[in-house]
Amino acid sequence: MTLRGKRALVTGAGTGIGQAAALAFGREGASVVLHYCHSKDGAIATASQINSLGGSATCVRADFRRSDDMVALAERALDVLGGVDILVNNAGITMNLPVGKVTMEHFDTLYSVNVKAPFFLTQSLLPALLNSKGCIVNTTSIHAYEGMREHSVYAGTRGAIASYTRQLAIELAPHGVRVNGVAPGCVPVERYYRSIPDFDADAAGRTIPVGRVGTPEDIAEVIRFLCTDAARFIVGQTLIVDGGSTSWMPFLEEDFGGKLPYQFGNEYVPGM
Repeated sequence: MTLRGKRALVTGAGTGIGQAAALAFGREGASVVLHYCHSKDGAIATASQINSLGGSATCVRADFRRSDDMVALAERALDVLGGVDILVNNAGITMNLPVGKVTMEHFDTLYSVNVKAPFFLTQSLLPALLNSKGCIVNTTSIHAYEGMREHSVYAGTRGAIASYTRQLAIELAPHGVRVNGVAPGCVPVERYYRSIPDFDADAAGRTIPVGRVGTPEDIAEVIRFLCTDAARFIVGQTLIVDGGSTSWMPFLEEDFGGKLPYQFGNEYVPGM
């Protein structure tokens, strides 16, 4: 259990990738604070599972649209854990709209949750991370590297995190803190099926070289690895975990015209 005794904060841990990462840490003996905003039931269920395995897990709610909540989460995590060795900035929201229909409120909401929150949460925890010689993993997306229509705001936030990860790593590496990122490909989580009720995972998998869509556990295992000593020489990298999606050229496979037949953002972005 390579993470036994480590203290971890995972944001967006009530569902999907964050939930799987928190569970992976707990199974390895880490004490975990699970942040959530809307997915309370998922966070509580995951914490209960970790505790039943003999680990230690606590749930803390914070709304990353509120600056005060970012700072309060850091303070609560430090109070619960007594320090921090691992920070996983995983929480994020998405939306899709044609660029001409994006409002300032839409833009500010996504950048607050996806960019501002991980920046200032990291800043709030930095003294503790420097003290523990800890590590940070930021979740971004293959949207940082490839284009898709109607995702101009979301892709911008993901590109910002990829660049931020590289820059932060260079700044903190001399002080003993490792920073890396993970860029998932198609990993269906709960919001996929809420936003696209007829989403066909098998059909989507046939468009991916490896032949299937990803799972939260696929990404969580990479996050876990990056937080172990086995990854001690990996610094400033964003590992693309996408089943090969970004490695092929899908000429003639994409319809570039028309409107997308689904809508992300209705749950979290005002005015959608």
